Amino acid sequence: MTASLDSMYQQIIIDHYKHPHHRGLPESFDAEVHHVNPTCGDEVTLRVRVQDNTITDLGWVGEGCSISQAATSVMSDLVVGTQVEQALALQQKFLDLVQSQGHAVLTDDDAELLDDAVAFEGVAKYPARVKCALLGWMAMKGAVADAAAKVGE
Repeated sequence: MTASLDSMYQQIIIDHYKHPHHRGLPESFDAEVHHVNPTCGDEVTLRVRVQDNTITDLGWVGEGCSISQAATSVMSDLVVGTQVEQALALQQKFLDLVQSQGHAVLTDDDAELLDDAVAFEGVAKYPARVKCALLGWMAMKGAVADAAAKVGE
């Protein structure tokens, strides 16, 4: 990564940390999950509303490092308004990105789909921070699964 690109990515993370998107818990929801990263104590509580297989609302509150909180903010921007399958596919692409140990090969299409989430590419070089970046994404995956299970009941 070039220094200017690295700097731009750091700014995206800082912006999302200081001004988190979708922060706050909606009153109306289909599922709520609470995830904690036992390694560092980061935590997130996330609520999701799913209607007609689309994530229509998602809100969260959490505490932790800039990586965990910013990644949750970015994730919420990407998945609200998307079909569940698309949100889960994005989660998998993000997982692949941050677990690549700094050797991610993103196609232009993947980079476009991940949008601001590509800013977390550098996290892959720091294995201890990968769980921080994944916290909100895994919470979303769990909440969506819980919401789907309720529909099937």
